[in-house]
Amino acid sequence: MARDFEVILYGATGYTGRLVAEHLLKTYGASGDLTWAMAGRNLDKLAEIRDGIGAPAALPLIQADAADAASLAAMAARAKVIISTVGPYQLYGSPLVAACAKAGTDYVDLTGESHWIAEMLAAHEAEAKASGARLVFSCGFDSIPFDLGVWYLQREAARRLGAPVPRVRGRVREIAGGLSGGTLYSGMATMTAAKANPSIGAVLANPFALTPGFTGPEQPDGDKPYEDKAAGSWVAPFMMAGINTKAVHRTNFMLGHPWGEDFKYDEMLMVAGEPAQDDPAAAMGGFSFGAAGMPQPGEGPTKDERENGSYDLLFIGEAADGRLLRAVVHGDKDPGYGSTSKILGEAAVCLAREVPRDVTPGGVWTPAAAMGAQLVARLPAKAGLTFALDAAEASFGVLEREAGGLAPVEKMAFLRG
Repeated sequence: MARDFEVILYGATGYTGRLVAEHLLKTYGASGDLTWAMAGRNLDKLAEIRDGIGAPAALPLIQADAADAASLAAMAARAKVIISTVGPYQLYGSPLVAACAKAGTDYVDLTGESHWIAEMLAAHEAEAKASGARLVFSCGFDSIPFDLGVWYLQREAARRLGAPVPRVRGRVREIAGGLSGGTLYSGMATMTAAKANPSIGAVLANPFALTPGFTGPEQPDGDKPYEDKAAGSWVAPFMMAGINTKAVHRTNFMLGHPWGEDFKYDEMLMVAGEPAQDDPAAAMGGFSFGAAGMPQPGEGPTKDERENGSYDLLFIGEAADGRLLRAVVHGDKDPGYGSTSKILGEAAVCLAREVPRDVTPGGVWTPAAAMGAQLVARLPAKAGLTFALDAAEASFGVLEREAGGLAPVEKMAFLRG
């Protein structure tokens, strides 16, 4: 597909957009191996961002406005992939998705607005399949570390246990980071929309809202704290679980249910002891606002907060016979911004360069379904993520060999200690 640019970053003047621009510039330069441009509705502000991140004047700027369909169509026609950081997507994102679906242009964003994704799926999947556009939503902390974490665990389960597992627990072991005003604004927009339209609440509550025509089994309850024996910890509700679980179930759906039509998945936050009902850390799912208090749109964690943040995610797979396999995803920066900006940028580059259309054709995709193996290989090198079996699994192979001569029941008892 001959286009002027491999990647166009739309929304570069926003808080997260600027961080994505910084990552692309640091990693690929302004006129190096990657051909990319910054886009937004105000060229003067784009030029300020270009100067502010230290990019040369040669880095192209493109004027496009969500309220001007012609400008979006012209932009979409020039790119292989468009990154959108213009949220709340339910308010400002739909025209660009429509333009990309029509132009056969790949699209990635960082939305956590699952009811909007469901709307875009219904409106544009057929056209995207016809044009060849790959529309990949939720390519930030929501939901790549979780979506790929389950994908990675299932790959290892097939290798080590002989088959994927029908039950996975996603557990946030550690998280250090804050929220931006844009994220809070998106959340408030969703709550407002749900109050005005009760059907949106039903979508938000349905783990299979993004698998049209398929509903799996009742899923584990992630709304109440309890002592999780498999994780070895008390767990509490995790505020991002609503979107991530939908992404994981859609990945299984898109891949033809390799994990089974009875697959169960939940996400929770590991906490030290039974949480009090008014525990603010548990209520915010591990995120914090920092000393400055609640941020406004365009504001977010400081550079130090982004650089010093991190996250550690545990995925526990349980086979039908009770065997367990544990995998870990670790991010080296604040999850929502320091890490998200790198993940989002690399998802776009990956889609542009490493995922041919005969492998992933046009349509509405999740990150793992569209780019699983390629992203798992790319993100450790480019975005500071690691995918590995948990340290507790390191001795599994040795124990298994030592138990090789035992009968199956005796072998299970040996492996479990």
